[in-house]
Amino acid sequence: TPLQMEDACIENLVMPIKFFGSFFLIHGHQYLFKRINIDCTVIKTCKKMGIQTVAVHSDVDANAVHVKMADEAVCVGPAPTSKSYLNMDAIMNAIRVTGAEAVHPGYGFLSENKEFAKRLAAEGVTFIGPDTHAIQAMGDKIESKLIAKAAKVNVIPGFDGVVKTAEEAVKIAQDTGYPVMIKASAGGGGKGMRIAWNDEETREGFRFSSQEAASSFGDDRLLIEKYIDNPRHIEIQVLADQHGNALWLNERECSVQRRNQKVVEEAPSTFLDPVTRQAMGEQAVQLAKAVKYSSAGTVEFLVDSKKNFYFLEMNTRLQVEHPITECITGLDLVEQMIRVANGYQLQHKQEDIPINGWAIETRVYAEDPYKSFGLPSVGWLSQYQEPLNLAYVRVDSGIQEGSDISIYYDPMISKLITYGATRAEALARMEDALDNYVVRGVTHNISLLREIITHPRFISGDISTNFLPDIYPNGFKGHELEVDERRELLASAAALYITTQLRSQRVLASTTPMECRHWELCLELGEECHAVEVTKSGNVEIDGVRLEVKGQWNLASPLLPLTINGTNRMLQCLSRDASGRIVLQYLGTLFKVRVLSKLAAKLNSYMPEKVPEDTSSILRSPMPGTVVAVSVKPGDTVAEGQEICVIEAMKMQNSLTASKQAKVKNVHCKPGETVGEGDLLIELD
Repeated sequence: TPLQMEDACIENLVMPIKFFGSFFLIHGHQYLFKRINIDCTVIKTCKKMGIQTVAVHSDVDANAVHVKMADEAVCVGPAPTSKSYLNMDAIMNAIRVTGAEAVHPGYGFLSENKEFAKRLAAEGVTFIGPDTHAIQAMGDKIESKLIAKAAKVNVIPGFDGVVKTAEEAVKIAQDTGYPVMIKASAGGGGKGMRIAWNDEETREGFRFSSQEAASSFGDDRLLIEKYIDNPRHIEIQVLADQHGNALWLNERECSVQRRNQKVVEEAPSTFLDPVTRQAMGEQAVQLAKAVKYSSAGTVEFLVDSKKNFYFLEMNTRLQVEHPITECITGLDLVEQMIRVANGYQLQHKQEDIPINGWAIETRVYAEDPYKSFGLPSVGWLSQYQEPLNLAYVRVDSGIQEGSDISIYYDPMISKLITYGATRAEALARMEDALDNYVVRGVTHNISLLREIITHPRFISGDISTNFLPDIYPNGFKGHELEVDERRELLASAAALYITTQLRSQRVLASTTPMECRHWELCLELGEECHAVEVTKSGNVEIDGVRLEVKGQWNLASPLLPLTINGTNRMLQCLSRDASGRIVLQYLGTLFKVRVLSKLAAKLNSYMPEKVPEDTSSILRSPMPGTVVAVSVKPGDTVAEGQEICVIEAMKMQNSLTASKQAKVKNVHCKPGETVGEGDLLIELD
């Protein structure tokens, strides 16, 4: 049957995919898509159903994967989303030109825009999603909360109206009791959300949240709720048709987050028992029926330590993390959405929905995880290789080698999904998949993802939305090497260095040095220096400890599979140069090792050291983005921690502050300017 997990999940797992929004049609007619990751998913399902597809794209996405996959493609404008993917006139024109009869909005941009759904209905075009009433009711957090209350769904205490001013926000926060959550009424995806613990943070949160909400959703209305400290974020997938039938398709645990945006998800949750799961599922269905919902949707809850759960919001679209629900149920949610939109009844009853196995999803971002757990990175993917050679691995992406990661869109590279009969099996496969994932040309967060899924607290299921700040209170620093792991890394670097030397000698047709079967080296890792001896047979001795290193030394491959004292490891060599510097990705983290002969190490001690730049009197941009505001001018005196400027990167606003009390010497930026990572913004005396 379709719900037999082994066959259904294996079929799903071989489908690549990516992110953003999409558009299309039904029953052999044309469908229109908008932007990458989810577009590729929808296009694949449409092809399986015999449906032709049309991709819409901005000019910078002309060579995107979803454009190549679709039967037709239409450019809807330049890179800025307001002029392309949010440009309803351009998209409606694309529908008319191609004769598309239905639109799938994916999970970005116009996916929850009631005006867009109304315009489609006026043109007689089918919207692959709920009707405008459900979109409007659930898209407005204030109205959705009132509807949830009436439907007897547990809700979070707070103010149900619109907060109009910062001072009004402070009064409401004081009445509600700190901490509070300030959030965009029309928001989602972590945009326009701030936690406030006092009056000053409430004022600041009101300002930033309203600006982000206006930028992301064109609606700056805000509401305030009681912030439930240290909760779990668990959501219920629902599926409903136009005939009054509705199902809940179990839960997804999405507690590991940064800046209110999900990083790792899994299905099912380690926390829920059958009774709580059923109660949450039934309330989610109650809410769906209360708004006559039809399509796939997600009801999100916050769950406290005592398994009390509270309605957070309902997403009237396909969720980014929907693949893990597909894995444990065997359902293709895109296919179900198309069937529902075409008027069919649901194929299954509640008792047909299984929990078969375990699925994990990690979100691979073009981000620097060492900066606030992930500030955006941009660039060109000079090398890109997905781990699709591994069993039970699915990669939802819409990029390829040579793709450009720009400042205009979300920094997600892909969703990496692994499936197993048990959670331990799914986690082990995720670890292997991350080690085998090659991403070059942009900074990425694979090191953070690997540390999360291998951390003892995550493995035990002891997680909450505060997981990252709890585990890394001083910020993420990468993998901290144990003694044995340090030896493994050094042994690998030494063996790689000798292999490189031997290959060079063969290329240069030098035979005499090939007789050497023993090398004495000096390896530098951080501030440490280690004496290393290497033999041609693969034995490496580090500080008196011997290790056996075996591997397939294909120096042209980005992946280096090794066996070190019987343990299989997958390393990646990102770079190596003639001076002995080698950059290795080991256990997910990049490490810089320098390998020198004993003589070279001795002579290196005479080399002058480069003096690092004094950054205490300058402010450089920590990420590429757009300057939203500059709060100072030359001659101003700023206090430590005072806001100097605001940078918006990929729809998130970041306040940059002074690191010390000083006088402003020069200002090198102005509102509206685009800046790159490391660009000089402010000089201080």
